[in-house]
Amino acid sequence: MGAFFDMDKTLIAENSGSLYMKHRYERGEIDGMELLKGFGAYVQYKLGVLDIRNWTRKMMLQFEGRSEADLERETAEWFDELVAPAIYPEAEELVLEHQKAGDVVAIVSGATRFVVEPLARRLGIDHMLYTRLEVEDGCFTGRVVEPICFEEGKIYWIQQFIGQQGIDLAKSFFYTDSVTDMPLLDLVGHPKVVNPDPLLYRRAVRRRWPVHFFEPPPR
Repeated sequence: MGAFFDMDKTLIAENSGSLYMKHRYERGEIDGMELLKGFGAYVQYKLGVLDIRNWTRKMMLQFEGRSEADLERETAEWFDELVAPAIYPEAEELVLEHQKAGDVVAIVSGATRFVVEPLARRLGIDHMLYTRLEVEDGCFTGRVVEPICFEEGKIYWIQQFIGQQGIDLAKSFFYTDSVTDMPLLDLVGHPKVVNPDPLLYRRAVRRRWPVHFFEPPPR
């Protein structure tokens, strides 16, 4: 069986994109207006009105020409400072339970490797599906590898993964907070709704799916 976990607001109590923009703002790399735009995009995303694919493509242009190794070093520091403290203890326990049961555990996120990988390493998770950035000669081109790991794109990458691992989705679990993950929730045998946004909460109640609210991580 597989146990798939979304990342933002599922494994961690924050939105990783917002945390990264906060990090860049504090380093003086973006101004207040850019920070505000990022917050506005997050609000639109939660309301289900953001074109996440075009927004992601546009945001990834900022990395064009940048060294992949440099970003890895930067995000390692950023992860320890802002992301690691946001891990839900209850989510960590769930991951461990699935691992002990012998399930194949994977993070499935629209974020990039540079936050998903450190989180997977911290939680002892071996498998990750995420939005990939195109790299040539060690530097980013500014383009993303299609499809972006979001909505139907998540299903595309999971289908590649389960084919390699021999996993039956009808017997698998998927944990998420977001209504945008409905396509994948509909595919697994055990949909698990955690810390849901209002739209997902209403749908979960109608379908009698289990809903869990995690305690905030200690600060």
